[in-house]
Order: sequence, then C-alpha cells, then structure tokens
Amino acid sequence: MNLKSIAKGSTETFTVDQGVVLLKQTNDNDFQSNFNFNIGKDYIQFHFCLKGNSKFLFNQGSYVLNVENENSILLYNPDKELPINLMLDSNSQVLSILISIKKFHSLFSDESDQISFLNNDNIGNKLYKEKKIGPMIAIILNQMYQQSLNLSMYKLYLRGKIFELMSLYFSKDKEMDIEQCPFLADDNNIKKIKKAKQIIISRMIEPPTLVELAKEVDISLKKLKQGFKQVYGSSVFSFLIDYKMQVSKRLLSSGNYNVNEVALKVGYSTATHFINAFKKKFGTTPKKYLMSI
Repeated sequence: MNLKSIAKGSTETFTVDQGVVLLKQTNDNDFQSNFNFNIGKDYIQFHFCLKGNSKFLFNQGSYVLNVENENSILLYNPDKELPINLMLDSNSQVLSILISIKKFHSLFSDESDQISFLNNDNIGNKLYKEKKIGPMIAIILNQMYQQSLNLSMYKLYLRGKIFELMSLYFSKDKEMDIEQCPFLADDNNIKKIKKAKQIIISRMIEPPTLVELAKEVDISLKKLKQGFKQVYGSSVFSFLIDYKMQVSKRLLSSGNYNVNEVALKVGYSTATHFINAFKKKFGTTPKKYLMSI
C-alpha cells in the first residue's frame, strides 16, 4: 500500500494482483484537490464516484469528463495513454480500478461474447462508458472502501471483491440488484441509511445512540442495523471506529498534531483509550506510527 498526502486530499494505492491496481482517492477537506496517477495504455480504467463530485481532465485540461455522485465511467484507449488527472470536490470519494487488458481477457475468456468490447470485431477499439452505480455494486464499493484488514489479508479481500464487482458490472440481468437485496429496492431506505452515516461522521466526537440515530433518520432500529450492514459492510459503530482511526491516521500524518490532540479530535476522552484503539486497528501505537513516517 502507498499512502500519500496530495495538496488537500489523500490517495491510497494497492497493487491487488498482477495487472490489477486499486486507487482510493479521498478529499475530506473544504477545498478542491488534485490527484495524479500514471497508467499505461494497456489498462482499462473503471472510476466510481462514491460521494461528491469529480472531474477527469485530459489533454492538459482541454477535455473534461464529469463523474458525479453514484456514477461511474469506464475508459480504454489502446492507442494513447490516459494518465489519471482527477479534480475532486470537497467531501468527495472516488474508487478506481485499473485492470490490464491481458488480465481482463483472462478473467472473461469464457464470457467474451457477453461483453461487447471483447468481441473479435471490437478488439483494439477505444471504449468509453458511463454507468449509474446500482445498489449491489454500491454495497461492494463501500465494503472495499471501508474495510480495513492487515495488508496481506486486505489484498486478498480486494481481489475477491474486484472479481465480484466485475461480474455484476457486466451482468445483463438488470433486475439482479433488486432481487438479491430487497431492502435496497426502496430508494427511501438507502437515503436514510446514507443520512445515518453522515450523521455519525459529522458528530463522531459525541455520536448519537443507535436508538437516537434510528429516530433521527426516521427508520426502525432493526432496519437501521440491517440496512447499514448491507450498504457499508459493517455495523454502525464498527464503521464509526474505522472512520475515526482513518481520520486519526491522516491527522498524525500531517505532522500538525500530537497524540493527545488527535485523540481529542476524534472523540476519545483519554489518550490511553485512543492508543489502545489505534493499536488494535493498525497493529502499532500512534507514537511508533509517527516515528515510521
């Protein structure tokens, strides 16, 4: 994994497998951020905007592709490199999957007739495709984005999730999303679950109880628990702890805060509780983490 602070945002890079790269690009601040990543022309690019708004700039900014919240684009040009130059609005997230055409062919060799650009007639052609992120795909993307395991296990986890994602992305069964997850057939349920996530993030220092949260978003406690796990892959408070730890890691990496200050900023009343939570999450203490960077 490679974690960089870029101007006002951060990006994490994972080489998941030979010919498979995943980028997690995040801008949690109040200003627009720029992200750059060079990739060869033999790679297919999948970009998913999970939150906010993003712009992909090409030819030194003369050509722009907007990818808004809950939308995606697929890009491939065998004749020209398409380096990633991403402008990410404040409070936005983009997850990108880059797969070499060789690797992609090996994944779908038996299903090439179902994927138009793998047909013999289309081999070597440019490709551009916009697509709305469906409910089941949204679940997988959020699980990939939020899940945190040790690096070797996380790569194995990502590999399985990417294959699952690709199979859904190219599925011709448009009803699959709803049939597999009836809860998500109700857009209102999804909006309430997303609102619940935003509430606990915005009030992470003093988060509401589950009962209070369910009442605030106007959903039953049972649906809140089930729906949150379906959409984000973890319980409400497991998600909150993971979020706090990721924020604390960024704050420590900035070099602007000591351990006690970071503990207070993410809602821990004592440094000891924060240190224990950080060590459980990352396998090292905040102080040792600071020394390592």
